[in-house]
Amino acid sequence: MSNEALDKVLANLVIPVVVIHDAATAPAVTDGLVDGGLPVAEVTFRTDAAPAAIESMAKDGRVMVGAGTVINARQVDEAVSAGTTFVVAPGLSREVVDRCRHHDIPVLPGVITPTEIMAGIDMGLDTFKFFPAGNFGGATTIASLDGPFPNLRFVPTGGVKPHNLADFLSRPNIPAVGGTWLTPADAVAARDNRTIANLAREAARSAHSIVEEQS
Repeated sequence: MSNEALDKVLANLVIPVVVIHDAATAPAVTDGLVDGGLPVAEVTFRTDAAPAAIESMAKDGRVMVGAGTVINARQVDEAVSAGTTFVVAPGLSREVVDRCRHHDIPVLPGVITPTEIMAGIDMGLDTFKFFPAGNFGGATTIASLDGPFPNLRFVPTGGVKPHNLADFLSRPNIPAVGGTWLTPADAVAARDNRTIANLAREAARSAHSIVEEQS
């Protein structure tokens, strides 16, 4: 699996994690993220509407849409058929990694412990989701992983909020973060693309400002 496609996703610095219960709301989410200058989304497989929502966003073509909370090979196949450009898993599963490799699609499996990280390295991976970050030491824990794993990258989700964005993005081994705060459930349900656009715009502005200060 080439990292080129994944790098394009991570270049956004913030990946909106979206839970969609009705695929008809997907166009409003797309409009909001594009208008806010954050054309990327991880649509979670927590709902039955996820494949149709991914298909809608993929066909629109203005956002890089990924499938999140993918836990087995069947869901990988469904996501790829719907048009996903990347896959995110809550944990490390060889079945999921192998299926993504079969489809030649980037995968971000979730890890927490050094043992999981080493198992992922054995699978040929160098970029991982760190989840749930807020429950396992957050940015401080990820910073400590740079010692034994200096060439790896971690994308934290779970507990990432506007107030601690700098704590994460100021770390050299954190190329991007993921969060649900950009697409609140009520805004998605109401097809409130303006609220989503405002949240995306502020997150993108803050993230790029943080990274620029570090360079």
